[in-house]
Amino acid sequence: MSEIKLKKLADYLWEIPQEGNMLAPARIYATEKMLKNILADNAPQQAANVAHLPGIVGYSLAMPDIHWGYGFPIGGVAAFDVNSGVISPGGVGYDINCGVRLMASSLTRDEVEPKIQELVKALFHHVPTGVGSKGNVKLDQKELEQVMTKGAKWAIKNGYGDNDDLEFIEENGQMDDAEPGKVSKKASQRGQPQLGTLGSGNHFLEVGYVAQIFNARAAEALGLFKDQITVIIHCGSRGFGHQVCEDYIGVMDKAVHKYGITLPDRQLCCAPVSSPEGQSYLGAMRCAINFAFANRQMIAHWTREAFSKAINKAPKYIGLRTVYEVAHNIAKMEEHVFEGKPMTVCVHRKGATRAFPAGHPHIPEAYQEVGQPVLIPGDMGRYSYVLIGADAAMEQTFGSTCHGAGRAMSRHKAKKTAQGRNITRELAEKGIYVMGASRGTIDEEIPEAYKDVSEVVDTCHLAGISRKVAQLRPLGCIKG
Repeated sequence: MSEIKLKKLADYLWEIPQEGNMLAPARIYATEKMLKNILADNAPQQAANVAHLPGIVGYSLAMPDIHWGYGFPIGGVAAFDVNSGVISPGGVGYDINCGVRLMASSLTRDEVEPKIQELVKALFHHVPTGVGSKGNVKLDQKELEQVMTKGAKWAIKNGYGDNDDLEFIEENGQMDDAEPGKVSKKASQRGQPQLGTLGSGNHFLEVGYVAQIFNARAAEALGLFKDQITVIIHCGSRGFGHQVCEDYIGVMDKAVHKYGITLPDRQLCCAPVSSPEGQSYLGAMRCAINFAFANRQMIAHWTREAFSKAINKAPKYIGLRTVYEVAHNIAKMEEHVFEGKPMTVCVHRKGATRAFPAGHPHIPEAYQEVGQPVLIPGDMGRYSYVLIGADAAMEQTFGSTCHGAGRAMSRHKAKKTAQGRNITRELAEKGIYVMGASRGTIDEEIPEAYKDVSEVVDTCHLAGISRKVAQLRPLGCIKG
């Protein structure tokens, strides 16, 4: 990493100056303490590589949870002019619309903690998990195409939750202009049995409680209170989105040559936003976005059922409502102002969260005075955070902030570190009950495999691109 030159702009911000064929500088949000870990990865070079892409506006941006990804770093943000810029599948990621939903209940820690094992078992029974897991819903092609176009609205229409959820989901749970005709048969076949499943890897469903409140006004607006029981659902578009990405990487490989685009890394394969290839990818990507919205909506419905069974109370008493749901891997057309000029840009957020401030028209009316909720999961042994979007995000990062802790070690290294240990028992000794589809899944997700999410969150808070509201701590978790 000796070739990467970093210029300190602030205690929380570093810049890789524009040089060679870069069309813009690259900026990394991090404290000096975090830099050693970040520079041990090749992700800063990936951030610099993104700055070579045609039509980039302002900067290639990297959040403090940055780590190595496909083409773009995970934790990468980049905006491209819709007329001169490109769309890149590597800037969205394989798990299209991987995202997080936060639910909050009327229950308190004292009510749930004695029943946490029973609750986790009920959740594990109700929500299909694991590699290749298949859901309880069997879709034919026509129904799957409805999911592709309607998203969470399809799920609600079919009895999974109610319309109250929609107001509190990014894009209200449905992206317009999804085009099922742009999705391959193979992607459809992979998606048909997987709707309503958590999946594997870093996906999880966690029961926790509000441990700390940093901003009382914002917490009240979000309906959060001390020791309140919460649920975090973290999953995406499963094999469906993965196949859409795989298919269009092939398309974009050819498009690069067709349009004479020079790349420092072929994983950045792309096409002009306005090109047939670019528009086809956007149409297919939106189908995967909607699939993920429907997926999380169904899991939320089954979560409510599991709570009723384990707590032995009516859903009305439990009061498990959606606080908000955000997408982490997505590309969207948005209106932003750069250097005083209003413009429409295609914002790629890969392992990054939208963070719109108070008063923005695209956030729920209930949150207009405080800003959009930002949900930052940590690891299963420590804590997660709720933040709100801030004005500085619109000025610095195209309305974006971090998305999680970011991995500190590979899954292989995590498994090696866990050898000879009983991770489930270690967590139980901390009062955290965990169930997974396999021991290997739990081992590769050991807490120390991740950066301390508090450092990531504090950096974003310091930069002013999002503001801390509350800390959540885990009581129980199911893993794929």
